[in-house]
Amino acid sequence: MAKLLIIDDERAIRSTLREILEYENYEVEDIDNGVDGLELIKKKKFDLVLCDIKMNKMDGMEVLEQALAYSPDLPFIMISGHGTVETAIEASKKGAFDFISKPPDLNRLLITVRNALDRGTLVTETKVLKRKASKTRDILGSSESIGKIKETIERVAPTDARVLITGANGSGKELVARWLHEKSNRAESPLIEVNCAAIPSELIESELFGHEKGSFTSAVKQRIGKFELANGGTLFLDEIGDMSLSAQAKVLRALQEHKISRVGGEKELDVNVRVLAATNKDLLKEIEDGNFRMDLYHRLNVINIHVPHLTERIEDIPEIAQQFLDDICRDYGMPVKKISDGAMSALQSLPWTGNVRELHNMIERLIILSDKVITEHDVAAFANPGGGTNIGAATGSQVATSTAAPVANFDKFSNFQDYKDHAEKEFIKFKLEKNNWNVSKTADDIDIQRSHLYSKIEKFGLKRTTES
Repeated sequence: MAKLLIIDDERAIRSTLREILEYENYEVEDIDNGVDGLELIKKKKFDLVLCDIKMNKMDGMEVLEQALAYSPDLPFIMISGHGTVETAIEASKKGAFDFISKPPDLNRLLITVRNALDRGTLVTETKVLKRKASKTRDILGSSESIGKIKETIERVAPTDARVLITGANGSGKELVARWLHEKSNRAESPLIEVNCAAIPSELIESELFGHEKGSFTSAVKQRIGKFELANGGTLFLDEIGDMSLSAQAKVLRALQEHKISRVGGEKELDVNVRVLAATNKDLLKEIEDGNFRMDLYHRLNVINIHVPHLTERIEDIPEIAQQFLDDICRDYGMPVKKISDGAMSALQSLPWTGNVRELHNMIERLIILSDKVITEHDVAAFANPGGGTNIGAATGSQVATSTAAPVANFDKFSNFQDYKDHAEKEFIKFKLEKNNWNVSKTADDIDIQRSHLYSKIEKFGLKRTTES
């Protein structure tokens, strides 16, 4: 049975709508103002909201905006006795499903309600399918340390115990957090991730707890914080060692009392959130230095999962590298390249300062720049994108033995994507010229579909010169 909420300050309208909708076998609740209506939306699950526009305390447009910030897929039907075309357009732009005038026409009301509920069901089914299709990738590896992590996840995930995940950058802490959520009883509710290191200290409290309109200069409207958005689900605080002490105090209170208050607000809000945290820092050292609260550390560190550095589990590299190879080749629409035993051994001997993240980038680079089989010479040549690779002037094996100065000026690449595009363009150009611009032969030579090669030629604006 679909559950509906009516928000309207006119008792007669609420009674009429409730009577009609309950007769149609809908479960209905009603409330007489937007503020309390919004609180109900946060506490209970509704399939549809019918909301008046002109109300005291908080008008319907503001209710619509804040509710959709909290629950983006909740269908809203806006109702008003003073409706205009402009009002209907504004409601639609803000995310309303439809707009109907007071007093509502019975047939139009029921048809609109049915259509809105049908759309809501379709959106939910689509999200479920997408979630299944985009399932969190496995934690790869069969080493003893990874086996212990997987076992701990199985034991801890179904509980609400807080978990502190430690390990170096790029080791896979976020993946552990995602699996703790996936295997928990909260898996159908949101997993909200916050990178504490990426948010300025003066904004972190607003990000986590939200703020009221006018609470500071740029607070032009009320904002819902991450704790509220994660209500019923999981909040993952990544790089928590970088959080300011004032924000740490508020997080501690939220963990102790399960309550928060927005910046500039006086009202306390109940939150039901499981908190996972991760850091690449030694928090005990941070506590000694006065940068982290001891009481918060103990609140977070109920269960500790340490993710080892990739060099501490080199026996896992072949499995991880092969999975990356399969995934990246599939994404690029090209046959899966082979990797020689020598190349795999070479990968296991590298220092991997960037951990699993660096290995992923390395495999992507090898796929783009090597021939059909990735060799140990390719690994030696392309292990460092700024290490003297003569891109476009030789094949991978030739580059490995070349002592020529690098052609590319690596300072001009602001990120790896720019470098990758440049390298891919030069590689394809080199192969085309080598095959006298025979596209079919070149596509076969580099193991991609001809149509895919044509799209690459168009993407990079490659043209045959008169010399070639």
